[in-house]
Amino acid sequence: MNALEPELVALRRDLHAHPELAWQEERTTTAVADRLGAAGIDVQMLPKSGLLAEVGPAGGPVVALRADLDALAVDDLSPGPWTSTVPGVAHACGHDVHTAALVGAGLALQELQRQHGLPGRVRLLFQPAEEVMPGGALELIASGALEGVAHVFGLHCDPTIDVGAVGLREGPLTGAADALNVRLTGRGGHTSRPHLTEDLTFALGKLVTDLPGALSRRLDPRAGASLVWGMVRAGSAKNVIPASGEVAGTLRMLDAVAWVDAEDLVRELIEQILAPYGVGAEVGYVRGVPPVVNEPVSTSLLVAAVEGVLGEHAHVSTPQSLGGEDFAWYCESVPGAMGRLGTRTPGGTTYDLHQGDLVVDERSVGIGARVLSAVALEALVATR
Repeated sequence: MNALEPELVALRRDLHAHPELAWQEERTTTAVADRLGAAGIDVQMLPKSGLLAEVGPAGGPVVALRADLDALAVDDLSPGPWTSTVPGVAHACGHDVHTAALVGAGLALQELQRQHGLPGRVRLLFQPAEEVMPGGALELIASGALEGVAHVFGLHCDPTIDVGAVGLREGPLTGAADALNVRLTGRGGHTSRPHLTEDLTFALGKLVTDLPGALSRRLDPRAGASLVWGMVRAGSAKNVIPASGEVAGTLRMLDAVAWVDAEDLVRELIEQILAPYGVGAEVGYVRGVPPVVNEPVSTSLLVAAVEGVLGEHAHVSTPQSLGGEDFAWYCESVPGAMGRLGTRTPGGTTYDLHQGDLVVDERSVGIGARVLSAVALEALVATR
């Protein structure tokens, strides 16, 4: 694996310099397919973007490893030879690291198969569109990505954990996440005569402040629900009550049971909050993803892999977050586990995900590749 690391870092830099948004990952898919194909690995291109690849003999157990391919619509502020060449698009969530690491794991496993043979088959899932809801994982599952799979594993960059460590947790790892968009319409007019209008701006303000509060009193607080608005838009002049406006955000929660009923409750509360103001409301609610729940046996296999590669103290406890991750769909179908791959240089800056200034310690690429290949082998041996 050490001999591969310079190539994997170069691949990560190339992907970072040429990011592609969800369902547009054509160059990324081709780069991955070409490298895997050159190593003699079977590759199946998916209809839109992304691919499946398989290493190892037919028959016996099958284990899946997953990486996501897409970037985010943010400006890249990270300086270096990897800086994005695409204005307004950047790998600000570390998917370039995920992809390069899985390529490395695939190449290492293929070399093991050539030299000694593998105790089963490893399916590599290069998934598009993780950053949109409900996520590209559903497309891969529909394409048969999990057929015959005993366990599925993934890693996600974590800039709050030092490189060389992996955050692990049995049970819920992430939160459920839905997208909410509300478009209001009403009779606009002059701000001197609000009584002759349907004061849409005031109604929008009430919705922005009252809906999160109402949800906190209608949902069990143990659900950990959090509605946060990312966009509020209405009007263009200080003395004009507009005829339309819009608000959008995400609803996240820790509890999968409360998540099931969240949409009906949100729609009910929106209607009640807006009723006094006479405005019309068009509610767009997209059910995103359930929480990632790390299955106990899969988690223990990931622990063993991390200890074998990095040492017994290399895995650290990590809390459940409200971030959404469509790896959850895989874990709803087969036993699986995800770890948080440390990307922070020890003593260095702690960056945030989904921010254009994200910088990763590139040693994480080779570490991720070693952990993924190791957990595949652990799982194949355990399920024989």
